[in-house]
Amino acid sequence: MSEQTREQGTAQPRRVVVVGAGMAGVQTAVALREQGFTGSVVLIGAEPHQPYDRPPLSKAVLLGKAEDSAFDVDFEALGLELRLGCEALAVRPEEHVLDTSAGPVPYDVLVLATGAEPIRLPGSEGVPGVHLLRTLDDAARLRPVLAARHDVVVVGAGWIGAEFATAAREAGCAVTVVEAADRPLAEVLPAEVAAPMAAWYADSGAELRTRARVARVEPGAVVLDDGSRLPAGAVVVGIGARPATAWLAASGIGLGEHGEILADDHLRTGLPDVYAVGDCASFPSGRYGERLLVHHWDNALQGPRTVAANVVGEAPAPYDPVPYFWSEQFGRFVQYAGHHTAADTLLWRGDATGPAWSVCWLRGRRLVALLAVGRPRDLAQGRRLVEAGTEMDPELLADPARPLKTAAA
Repeated sequence: MSEQTREQGTAQPRRVVVVGAGMAGVQTAVALREQGFTGSVVLIGAEPHQPYDRPPLSKAVLLGKAEDSAFDVDFEALGLELRLGCEALAVRPEEHVLDTSAGPVPYDVLVLATGAEPIRLPGSEGVPGVHLLRTLDDAARLRPVLAARHDVVVVGAGWIGAEFATAAREAGCAVTVVEAADRPLAEVLPAEVAAPMAAWYADSGAELRTRARVARVEPGAVVLDDGSRLPAGAVVVGIGARPATAWLAASGIGLGEHGEILADDHLRTGLPDVYAVGDCASFPSGRYGERLLVHHWDNALQGPRTVAANVVGEAPAPYDPVPYFWSEQFGRFVQYAGHHTAADTLLWRGDATGPAWSVCWLRGRRLVALLAVGRPRDLAQGRRLVEAGTEMDPELLADPARPLKTAAA
């Protein structure tokens, strides 16, 4: 809140402007109303479409099973003003003004929820048939590719690459996935956990090429650095995403090494009356003792409640969630809760060559993270144990026949 607002005690600001109409932005606007905010709420989105959810884009929307994934929110009934097709350009914090492609927008409180944008493959700009999968328009352009059963090359064996490869195989396309690392998900999972997932590609009929770098993309082909030439009716690039914050470079807002907004434990930025939430922001985690940048749907769902509570004058607890995400790929439901980088022990529950197994990470005897493949009960119980900081009995925990919660020490 501004100094004037603080002097008035619990008085609310008159106008909140939310930049970004994805999950984090929409949920912030909804949470403000749920928590009793009666002032003006303006939701600004760069895309012209009605605000929509992104996870279905790589599944139902891509395969033509749904036309869109618009949020089930009655913006008019909630008194939320939508300004779509409007791009944020700059922030003038001294004047409390957001500059946009449609002109200046004054604010009392500004919430930055601009999400992340996909990293493009160098040298592929302007080459016909090269696609990203981040927006509704991206999915619309890819649907006829799948319907025509083109040969598809996917660059990147991360979460989005695996999900697109899954959909393309379901549509009957020949699929080759090219990954520069020696295994799928190399940037997010340790080798011993990610390695078994490589077999999922072959099981589905997709070809996975690891330790393979793209030298160039040509119309109809991808050329690797070893000279291999892969026919490609379409190329889908899934090599990661970065916070969509380049437009803030001159604003005075602190940005981290990945370009993310450096928020505090209440999701406040270093500028007065400016918050940041979702994929565009990192926050300090007391639970894990480090700053977290979480590019997942659940973070965009949970964070807005903290922002809204601050805006309406409450005193919420520090924002320190247990990160959670899921992925559906190659007939498997993969879930993850926690943050494992500081763990010192890894325990398996089940055989990774089978259809269902879990991995648990401990720090000392405390459960800090869990990956579950086809074991949703493990995930549900483990997530609660991580939240509670529960100490576990490692021997009992490693028994896949035992309910995970019964392994508490």
